[in-house]
Amino acid sequence: MQPLQQQNAGYDRAITVFSPDGRLFQVEYAREAVKRGTTSLGLKSKEGVVLIVDKRTVSRLVEAKSIEKIFQIDNHIGAATSGLVADARALIERARIESQINRITYNEPILVGGLAKKICDMKQMYTQNGGVRPFGSALIIGGVNGEEVKLFETDPSGALIEYKATAIGSGVQAAMDVFEEGYEDDITLEGAIDLGLDALYEATEGRTTAQSVEIAVIEVDTQSYRKLSEDEVSKYVEALLERKAEEEEEEPEEEEAEEAEPEEGSEEESDENDEENDSEEGSEE
Repeated sequence: MQPLQQQNAGYDRAITVFSPDGRLFQVEYAREAVKRGTTSLGLKSKEGVVLIVDKRTVSRLVEAKSIEKIFQIDNHIGAATSGLVADARALIERARIESQINRITYNEPILVGGLAKKICDMKQMYTQNGGVRPFGSALIIGGVNGEEVKLFETDPSGALIEYKATAIGSGVQAAMDVFEEGYEDDITLEGAIDLGLDALYEATEGRTTAQSVEIAVIEVDTQSYRKLSEDEVSKYVEALLERKAEEEEEEPEEEEAEEAEPEEGSEEESDENDEENDSEEGSEE
């Protein structure tokens, strides 16, 4: 009788082999590659889509402009990536080709959901054929279809989910906690940018700077993709840091107030105890 560990060994050596419990280990490894990537965020608002990425560099010698995590796919569609950058670039190139094929064939812009499904079809194909490996990258695809605002997240397995606000990368849990607490269906574009930066601040544990943030918006009014300039990003980040500094100043004051409340309560309790003792002494007399 072989140990269980030896029985399951070897099922991760080929993408087309299921383990006895029905898992494709290579797909799970690809998801781990995404989790190790920097945080990328996407939010819907009634005025458009916001895409925000953390592109912090590992060395001060690296030109920050050369790091691409947000891409324009068509006039009305953009995408934020996390995971292996080379894999993401291949997927973005395929998305751009599919978008142009749709324009040439049907003389109209491709639907955001239709494009996301085509990318997921390609991802799924790379989990089923021998001699290939899954893409170690996840995409957040956002855009506008006329008056409709759409936001999708694609998984390395080829799964597709539509979100109101979502995150991928290393800081997913912290970012999603902020979205769960602060997101509203009638949020404005400015509000979505501020909420996204709050989530990125929490996901990066406060290491958010104007140089490490990239923001793009696709507005309903203009039906076009636009990446914010460095000056615009700096204004939003400075406002974020000011808000966080004010919150940190308020927290000690609240803690002091909370500590003072039990003292007042204890004095009242002591007065009540004194009154009870006096009444008991009077009854004994």
